[in-house]
Amino acid sequence: MSKYDIVFIGTAILDSTIMGFDPEPVSSAGFRAESGSISAGGEGVNGSIASAKLGMRSALLCFLGDDQAGDLIKYELEKNNVDTGCIVRTGENPTPVTTIFVAEDGNRKSITNSAHRYNFHPEQYPDIFTDSKAIVIGSLFRAPFNDPDVVKAVVTEARSKGILIFADTKLPNFRKLTIDDLADSLAMVDYITPNEDEARYFTGEEEPEKMADAFLKRGVRNVIIKLGGKGCFFKNSEEAFYLPAFKADVIDATGAGDNFMAGLVSETIRGSGIREALTFASACGAICTTAVGAGTALKNRKQVLELVGAQKE
Repeated sequence: MSKYDIVFIGTAILDSTIMGFDPEPVSSAGFRAESGSISAGGEGVNGSIASAKLGMRSALLCFLGDDQAGDLIKYELEKNNVDTGCIVRTGENPTPVTTIFVAEDGNRKSITNSAHRYNFHPEQYPDIFTDSKAIVIGSLFRAPFNDPDVVKAVVTEARSKGILIFADTKLPNFRKLTIDDLADSLAMVDYITPNEDEARYFTGEEEPEKMADAFLKRGVRNVIIKLGGKGCFFKNSEEAFYLPAFKADVIDATGAGDNFMAGLVSETIRGSGIREALTFASACGAICTTAVGAGTALKNRKQVLELVGAQKE
């Protein structure tokens, strides 16, 4: 029996979230906003916490600096029953801190810094991520998965052990990669979940169907294009369909995609079919947007199932 249901491999960040930021300065040295908060973030943190709340045995393989920001993130993970024994800590590099500006409609912009470039080597810990039913690559095309050799080493090892491989994507920042730079690795990915902007960037296509085809052509088995408030589009070699989004009073969209991924992976592991798993995942993403912070609104699997049931009525 595997030690973990899901191992998330990705970034751990301390998020400083500014709500209702007014770009007009109050003075030469100051601005106003409705509120500000600090929370643990990053796709690895968000996903592992969400999946633990959904009843999964979750672990996070990531880097944290030996600093207060790292201590805060580790505390938040442990509070939410995520296994933190896989975390790599060092005093040589600081924990990344991101400032996020959230607009009234829930959309956001973020500021990164050089700490986000630190590329730890998850391929050096195969005993951790292969002791699981599934792995989630949190940010394909960004550190630590902006190095084709690192990506290939991780997915090759996971594939050799028969582990399901899920990959989310991010637009490149410090190091530019194309879809063809990772072609060998994409052929080993079971599920990939770019949003519409990311899929457009990587494929050059405008229609979700053609975006999905570009990933399928490179060997990905199942492609989900996230369409925000419009829902998502799924395609594999056997079927293709659109799935509408759940209605939600959006306050903050931070982490919605990570909660979506947690729902998708957890229900897939439980044996759900793809429509059922995607419906559950969409409900997780919708719930996430109803509060400030990626790990605030989602409480447990029962909450998600109640939302799914309410939509069917």
